[in-house]
Amino acid sequence: MKKLVGSSKTVKVGPWGGHGGNPWDDGSYNGVREITLVYDRCIDSIRVLYDKNGKPVLAEKHGGNGGNLTVQVKLHYPEEFLTCVSGHYSPVVHGGSPVIRSLTFKSNQRAFGPFGVEEGTPFTFPMDGGMIVGFSGRGGWYLDAIGLCLSPIRTAGLYDTVQQKLQKFGNLATKRLGNRYGEHGSRANARTQKAYA
Repeated sequence: MKKLVGSSKTVKVGPWGGHGGNPWDDGSYNGVREITLVYDRCIDSIRVLYDKNGKPVLAEKHGGNGGNLTVQVKLHYPEEFLTCVSGHYSPVVHGGSPVIRSLTFKSNQRAFGPFGVEEGTPFTFPMDGGMIVGFSGRGGWYLDAIGLCLSPIRTAGLYDTVQQKLQKFGNLATKRLGNRYGEHGSRANARTQKAYA
């Protein structure tokens, strides 16, 4: 099976929701590995674990500290990737600023949610031939608004595959040769050396 990755060309869409809170932007990555939501009557906070060149990158939490329910959406990255985010936004209290009330995530393999209360103005952004590689929005006491960073899907080419193999080989060689020679150039006991890749 060929590995699918996000392209370096990205476009931002949204945000959907209210104008309260402070703006935030996680930037763009190769893909999304995991999303943690805290919610109750609305989405209180979101925190995303991204992938950057095969390594996990945990972004900051966006939103407040409330909420009684926590869910972790774990993707089987890189084979599984986000293709759609939908939800609702409206005020939690009469006369208040709109916040994100619910979120649903869809990957190329399955759906997650809805989480929160499906009440208010609906929004959706499905990606055909693309994937979600980053999030942005506004946050304060709650998740006030959410936006997406999108990328077309491309198959990892020969260059990417060779780079990954060379990186693994380099790490393996470093571990094998790292302590083979002592401080004065004498050969260390090679039997005690093990390589874990």
